[in-house]
Amino acid sequence: KDQEMLYGCRVLDLTDEKGFLCGKILADLGAEVIKIEKPGGDPGRIGPYWGDTPDPEKSLYWFAYNTNKKGITLDIASEKGRDILKKITATADILIESFAPGYLDSLGLGLPVLAGINPKLIVVSITPFGQTGPYRDFKASDLIIMGLSGLMGLTGDADRPPLTVSLPQSHLLAGSDGAVGAMMAYYHRRRTGTGQHVDVSMLQSTAWFLAFTIPTWELNQRNLARSGVLRSNAMNAKQRQMWACKDGYVFFFILGGLTGARTSRQLVKWMSDEGQADDYLMNMDWENFDMGTAGQEELDRIAEPVEKFFLTLTRKEILDAAIERNIMICSLSSMEDLLTDRNLNERDFWVSIDHPELEAKIPYPRQFVSMSEASIATRSRAPLIGENNAEVYHELGLNDAEIAVLKQAGVI
Repeated sequence: KDQEMLYGCRVLDLTDEKGFLCGKILADLGAEVIKIEKPGGDPGRIGPYWGDTPDPEKSLYWFAYNTNKKGITLDIASEKGRDILKKITATADILIESFAPGYLDSLGLGLPVLAGINPKLIVVSITPFGQTGPYRDFKASDLIIMGLSGLMGLTGDADRPPLTVSLPQSHLLAGSDGAVGAMMAYYHRRRTGTGQHVDVSMLQSTAWFLAFTIPTWELNQRNLARSGVLRSNAMNAKQRQMWACKDGYVFFFILGGLTGARTSRQLVKWMSDEGQADDYLMNMDWENFDMGTAGQEELDRIAEPVEKFFLTLTRKEILDAAIERNIMICSLSSMEDLLTDRNLNERDFWVSIDHPELEAKIPYPRQFVSMSEASIATRSRAPLIGENNAEVYHELGLNDAEIAVLKQAGVI
């Protein structure tokens, strides 16, 4: 355990879905993360469910984002619950919360109070629009954040409505930023002894994820627009990025110049070996081909034989040949594909975690990064409702009888 990066760090996780990933990242890095739920279970125990049976203890969403955490129940809106939270806070290094700005203040648990209890405490707040500004008190779902950030405007086909990603990306982006901020503040505290407040705005986190949008405007004075499986260049000509094959799709981008001439030549050589490269492709000057200024007619002439060629092959055949011939192509994989992927399995990417309450073992990603001097791993399943109540409350000095009274009163 002394090899775990955050071993000895205690984190209190009071977040909903907006912050689940923040706590998980810190737990994966070795921190003791205590997930604090409402009595009866967190509202984030949502579907889909194991065995398609609606049950808060079978939430796959909960499983995914709360591994390695301990779990207790506590009603912090009650007077006794607030007193207990204050006692736990005195033992903590980091507290993560995703309540509306001002909510903790209304309970007498605002930053001044928490800092008074534990001056070294680091508080991470994850909200839709941050703790300050004109949008501070606005509510927002992931859909709203994806729309306001501009990401939805870039997702989908140009002739159809904008789309959002299936899973709540703004929650994950903000959660990741929260974890990074927490670790920076923790490092600073170890050097100075002082705590900090990390203020994470989901809108800001998501807006930073706009990738090419900002440099496209800065360099070309042009706003990117939805183009589906296509990509537009400076001449507004469109090139395909996702290509159909016999059993699915692959991703391939035709390039020239220093970046792409070699891989484009290798693809044409492969097509020629199979008798499917036409004269136009064979005579292309790939070193001087510029995708950024190519016209639509030129791009279509290139794409037509490539599209026909990929349709004659399976994803595995394309990927195997791409590896052998050193061509930059990747397969678009389903979750089933990833579970059986040879490369991931040889890298020991998946780990089987025991769920005795389900009488099953479920595969999870083992780690999000591999480091030479610290261990990171998915070690335990997400906690059941109140699973660690006795352990944590005994540590605070409560006995079993007192815990039973608190449970009866709905405090835990």
